[in-house]
Amino acid sequence: MNVNQTRSKLTLPNLLTGFRFVAAPGLLWLAWQGYAPGFMLLLALVFLSDLLDGMVARWTQQVSEFGATLDSYADVVTYLTVAVCCWWLWPEIVRQEFFYVTAIVSSVLLSAIAGFVKFNQFTSYHTWAVKLAAASMGLSLYIVFFGGPLWPFRLSALFCLLAGLEEIVITLLLPKPESNVRSLWFVLKAIRQHSK
Repeated sequence: MNVNQTRSKLTLPNLLTGFRFVAAPGLLWLAWQGYAPGFMLLLALVFLSDLLDGMVARWTQQVSEFGATLDSYADVVTYLTVAVCCWWLWPEIVRQEFFYVTAIVSSVLLSAIAGFVKFNQFTSYHTWAVKLAAASMGLSLYIVFFGGPLWPFRLSALFCLLAGLEEIVITLLLPKPESNVRSLWFVLKAIRQHSK
């Protein structure tokens, strides 16, 4: 890789995405030590970086295949890290809500596995459904862990499952991997137009 290629990857959006990789060990350490407030604060920064990286990429016209793939890896690392950390910090809640926690983790892992099976790589669709699911899951975590009701978390688990299923169907339909696919509807529309 030459210097120009390296520089083109060191963009603000990619650095925001990269923060999630750097934050993962910090989240794990805070959770292992039982520092729930510190964990929740760092997790809020992780969610904020996830929210901002795509927006900044579009605003600065630095959308790239590398950035989309990096974001997908960061999503998987974040979801798995949060699952482990929640188990350490709030084992009673995780045991009580195990079905929903499993649904959320499965939605991420199964769609990633489908991409590897078909394309030998992570998919990086970033569908609207995944964005809605991630936002609802993040918000519902704070509601539950600060003593609120459980139904928002359970509802977000359903959103995550549906978003994961949509990604699996998209993977089955696409002939080759694509980035930043808005929804299954757009894929079906493109297939219909191509078949005419």
